[in-house]
Amino acid sequence: MKFGLNFFPAFRESDTTTAAYFDQCLRLAERADQLGFDSVKTVEHQFFDYGGHSPSPIVFLAAVAARTTRIRPITGAVIPAFNHPVKSAAELAMLDNLSNGRLDAGFGRAFLPKEFEVFGVSMDESRARFEESIDIIARLWTEDRVRYEGRFYKLEDVHLMPRPVQKPHPPIWIAAIASPESFVWAGSRGYYLMIVPFANQMERTREFVAAYRQAWREAGFAPGAERVQLALFCYLAESRDEALRGFDRPVRRYIELLGEAVGSWSTLRSADYPGYDKMVAAISALSPQIIIDNHLAYVGTPEDAAAHVQWHRDFFGEVEPSMQINFGGISDLEAFRTLDLFASRVMPRYH
Repeated sequence: MKFGLNFFPAFRESDTTTAAYFDQCLRLAERADQLGFDSVKTVEHQFFDYGGHSPSPIVFLAAVAARTTRIRPITGAVIPAFNHPVKSAAELAMLDNLSNGRLDAGFGRAFLPKEFEVFGVSMDESRARFEESIDIIARLWTEDRVRYEGRFYKLEDVHLMPRPVQKPHPPIWIAAIASPESFVWAGSRGYYLMIVPFANQMERTREFVAAYRQAWREAGFAPGAERVQLALFCYLAESRDEALRGFDRPVRRYIELLGEAVGSWSTLRSADYPGYDKMVAAISALSPQIIIDNHLAYVGTPEDAAAHVQWHRDFFGEVEPSMQINFGGISDLEAFRTLDLFASRVMPRYH
């Protein structure tokens, strides 16, 4: 079973600084590399304390690649709607070379209205832009010269440089939350899946994951070769009470910042994002206990975490937890304690 870290910056300047956060992340990545974790992932977001400290996952993961030897950097995720696909293909290929063929390339559609507004992109075009861009990137990685004429981009005799190390190309992951079309599209293309479960939506998410696996099989890919990565919080201590107390403040900060970032959905509608208008009310109802009760976090002792891991395997089938361990301004002591406890007392049960 594979386990990874998910660095999603969500903090205020009163909690920590951007420089201190990334310094902590890099040290945690080095330690995770030594402890046998499989991946390190980070996000692309803009303009909010929710994620906005990381506008480029490629920049951060280049630093990770330089300080590690075996762990795989994952873009979680590059946003095609805000980046030209030729530039994304080249920068990702460069990162694959810098990491000596360790890159996993994850892509997402984005969902924050302010980002689309600033970049001048219609939210109603996001799916079409997403799919067209990934098609272009995959072709640039695998074909010597590419000619392409689509709805958004036109290419004539383009030879990408540098070429990726991995053949035919780095593994491709698709981020999906609440749009069943994203799950099915990923499976039909043979791409891996990154999911973010949401409170009171676990049954629906399980249905979407099942649809992904079915689309994978129906497209002729080997059953069981698909991969599903699960984004979760993780906060561990030797005692359950200590973990519950420690988890409370940083996760409340995360909920607060997420609520700010999605606030404009209360007055927006988009055909490409059905149901997202209900997100604001759902987030405002969140609490640390609801997150724990809905299996969105591994909180407690290492033994509690092991039981949570098994619950997710029973519920979804084989999954790969990708864990946030330093959200909301968590201290070095807390983050490294969680990392070491998980590696020493949870991972051995599943390796």
